[in-house]
Amino acid sequence: MPAKNMDEIVALCKRRGFIFQSSEIYGGLQGTYDFGPLGVELKNNLKNAWWEAMVYENDNIEGLDSSILTNPLVLKYSGHEETFSDPMVDCKSCNLRFREDQVPDHCKKEDLTEPRQFNLMFKTSVGPLEDGSNYAYLRPETAQQIFTNFKNVLDSTSKPIPFGIAQIGKAFRNEITPRNFIFRVREFEQMELEYFVMPGEDEDAHESWVQKRLDWWSNQGVPIKSIELYDVPTDELAHYSKKTVDLMYKFPHGLEELEGIANRTDFDLGSHSKKQDELKISSNVKKNKHSNSKMAVKNDSGDWIVPYVIEPSAGVERGFLAILNEAYTNEELEGGKNRIVLRLKPHLSPVKAAVIPLKKNNKDIVNTAKEIKDDLQKIGLGRIILENTGNIGKSYRKHDEIGTPLCITVDFDTLNDNSVTLRDRDSMNQTRLQVKELAMYIKDLIKK
Repeated sequence: MPAKNMDEIVALCKRRGFIFQSSEIYGGLQGTYDFGPLGVELKNNLKNAWWEAMVYENDNIEGLDSSILTNPLVLKYSGHEETFSDPMVDCKSCNLRFREDQVPDHCKKEDLTEPRQFNLMFKTSVGPLEDGSNYAYLRPETAQQIFTNFKNVLDSTSKPIPFGIAQIGKAFRNEITPRNFIFRVREFEQMELEYFVMPGEDEDAHESWVQKRLDWWSNQGVPIKSIELYDVPTDELAHYSKKTVDLMYKFPHGLEELEGIANRTDFDLGSHSKKQDELKISSNVKKNKHSNSKMAVKNDSGDWIVPYVIEPSAGVERGFLAILNEAYTNEELEGGKNRIVLRLKPHLSPVKAAVIPLKKNNKDIVNTAKEIKDDLQKIGLGRIILENTGNIGKSYRKHDEIGTPLCITVDFDTLNDNSVTLRDRDSMNQTRLQVKELAMYIKDLIKK
């Protein structure tokens, strides 16, 4: 069963080195977190799984890594300068500020100020002068640099429509009230795909990507039965969206968005295009007087057409939290004891295997364990560690708690017949295996 509450997840993350409060020794910085030794491994494994599913498994999807600093004109014509804001209120009683829809129960309605719009984008000076004219934004999403690079990618790869551009990277939003651990923060990472299709093909493509994303999350350990589809009502849609379906997951703090799949139509490419009167662009696109690019392709009739785009967009931190929540298990054992187990999918586990010498001070056993660990590490299976504590039971419990799928014990028999004891995390079953068979065994395991 998933964790009972957020406190269990937070405690595990701090205790085992998954996530720390940023700048903790100075009291922290609200809405920012640091990923520790195990957290960075799980986070990277999650991003790698997304990248492989998007880029490596699709011949018509390319990758991108764009800059964080953003020319303000990009965000002017994308509509962010005008629309990327939240309504903010002050409580006259407790002297705190809140997003209008997140006011706590202890604040009385009559103590609240009238709501006013608060721009969520971080602004910074570029260069040595701070006179207000030389500024840029920290990107509030990774999508816009994909759109502004559309022609560059198209020209350099010669991809026909439909094709996609994928990107994983940092984004920044000056949230009024960061909350619920890493769920809503000011600095985060996004995994975004912009998938370009011809107008008229967008609705089928959108439906297809919703199902693909459900299947992918299931493969990461978040089953489809744990996700609810929310068809965003017309009056709640973003300014660029024709249709958006949110994948809603029951986090420890409640049902919230895990990922959104939006049909952004031709809004973004149209907003960044020149000579828009020559192109078939939606009437809601703002005329761009500054861009020098034609973000369009020719159709079979030779007409210039601005493609529509389908955007599956997921937050890395939200995915991380959902995966931890699903994997967290407080399991009761015989004799009234219990153990905490992270039943992570092996390909996501921060540590793929722990090699444990039976005797901490026996040089032959320890040296053999080091050799096994080093040989396994060299072949690219993921992180393999040596756990030389001298306490087998304690080592097993530790690795259950951090999600290590396999413990390999090196004992006196290993010195005689070159076999080791394998202990499975989930079943706790133990078997013997020849050292020469370990690499293939672990390879097969992390494919699951």
